[in-house]
Amino acid sequence: MKLLWLKLLCSLQRNYRKFYNAIKSAYPDIKIITNCDGSSQKLDHPSDLYDYHVYTSSSDIFSRGRHFDSASRNGPKAFVSEYAVTGNDAGKGSFLAALGEAGFLIGLEKNRCVIAFKNLFLRSDGTPMQSSSTPQMRTPSYWVQRFFTESSGATLHKTTLQTNSSSSIIASAISWKSSDDDKTYLRIKIVNYGSDTVNIKISVDGLDPNSVKLSGATKTVLTSSNLMDENSFNEPNKVVPTQSLLETTGNDIDATLPPRSLTSFDLLKETSSITIAGTDPFSRSSM
Repeated sequence: MKLLWLKLLCSLQRNYRKFYNAIKSAYPDIKIITNCDGSSQKLDHPSDLYDYHVYTSSSDIFSRGRHFDSASRNGPKAFVSEYAVTGNDAGKGSFLAALGEAGFLIGLEKNRCVIAFKNLFLRSDGTPMQSSSTPQMRTPSYWVQRFFTESSGATLHKTTLQTNSSSSIIASAISWKSSDDDKTYLRIKIVNYGSDTVNIKISVDGLDPNSVKLSGATKTVLTSSNLMDENSFNEPNKVVPTQSLLETTGNDIDATLPPRSLTSFDLLKETSSITIAGTDPFSRSSM
């Protein structure tokens, strides 16, 4: 897909339309991106996409995980070209920055119907970008992106969060077919941005009991004891994901979300609807 940015100033909208019409007439396959934000209100000029990029604090980018929940489902999609945590929260690649970005990425994944977002972490053939010929030091943000490598082309499932910590938690669920074994998997990702541990129950409803194999399910957690922890060439594995087998009972999963963490649950599946329930007295929030 060929993309072309057209910068629009309000005082130059007439010129923008002239450029837009001329380009579309000569090169109809080119997708034109306006730099005006169409996520909060309808654009008043033609465009195929609108540019959305954000550089901000960790807490603000986490809160933007719900930014597109109310965006119009009609009209141009958002082209998320850039995002990052900056300033004091960022350090040289802190876990705090990565955690906020994880919440933002889950929001993009949940609102893919209004997002034109390609996982820039992947090569054009879908494989992770990495070099094996030089010493490697992967930042916490790198590890966050690894949680999303199967998102492109995956099926998104509706999730419901039932907990009194809903403002500090965001979740998504996808399923995809693995090219390695041709099997279909379910992945549930949850960011707990709060400072408290959250106990949850994940139920896979509306299924034949044999359609989801909970045995062999895994839990992967990215967290750190210090929010400003960073990886370095001296300590390249200071902040890395840890994986363990998931304990299950019947069709339910009882799990604990550590404070300030990104957690994914991976199960072999066919189809599902998912409910995530807190063990605390809960208020309901649709995810």
